[in-house]
Amino acid sequence: MIFKRLKIEDKNVLEEFIYPYKFLSCEYSFTTLYIWREACDICYVIYKGVLIIKKTDFEGKYYFMQPLGYKTENIKEIITMLIDYKKENNMYYLFKDLDEDFIEEIKGMYDEDKDISIEEDRDNFDYLYESEKLIKLSGKKLHGKKNHYNSFIKNYNYEVKDILEDVVISDVITAAEKWYQGNKDDYILQSELQGIKDVVKNMNELKTTGIAVYVEDEIVAFSLGEKLNDNLAVVHIEKADIAYSGVYSFVNRAFVDRSFSDVRLINREQDLGIAGLRKSKLSYHPFKLEKKYILSFKA
Repeated sequence: MIFKRLKIEDKNVLEEFIYPYKFLSCEYSFTTLYIWREACDICYVIYKGVLIIKKTDFEGKYYFMQPLGYKTENIKEIITMLIDYKKENNMYYLFKDLDEDFIEEIKGMYDEDKDISIEEDRDNFDYLYESEKLIKLSGKKLHGKKNHYNSFIKNYNYEVKDILEDVVISDVITAAEKWYQGNKDDYILQSELQGIKDVVKNMNELKTTGIAVYVEDEIVAFSLGEKLNDNLAVVHIEKADIAYSGVYSFVNRAFVDRSFSDVRLINREQDLGIAGLRKSKLSYHPFKLEKKYILSFKA
């Protein structure tokens, strides 16, 4: 197998394999893959009509994502081939980013006690929210968020713009560069910064949408995302200047209300095991945590 580095020109090819699955996970969004293609060394190959994606996690450990487009009768052959490739190339994992349906299918094919090892990857569970609740911020559980939102709209002379015009795109890039200024030695954050630049420069090709929030003509927040299907949207990037009280509550609600009010669920991605991020995501009381799994085969 000869793997090819992911490029934006590969979007249509990959989405032909991805779309039929209707994943709730953000991992199988082409935009997610595109943003992190450098940091995670994302490559792919189409082998016997099956899409196989190879990548590394943020610790530099390589693995395969869930094969896509396989038939039940040939998945064992695919897995055997990937096990051999893993051994030959000293990969750390066999599979990560697996959804529950795939895990259940594999359980029906192999002896769970003798052949396979399955682990929940909690740090990479995706947070799913009901869009209506993110927009209305009603009820006791979200009372604090609504107060933060109201604080922002009362205290600042703000304007919300779609990330479409060149001047707004330029402002987003300038703001992002400023906010990442203190992280020049962090390869992951610099890769995220490059991903933001790539997305805003290719909004039409990627079919993403975004908003920028201005206060007194100064950009103070922006968010980028996309609809994955009629039921689900994902927020890929959300950045704000915390010097502005309530700005995160504002941009969170404003983006969903403006762009995704017609879908039921919003995926706000994972917390990566970061305590502050986990606390923040849980504070919005998710509808569901979309589980992801690690799958290994015993020697």
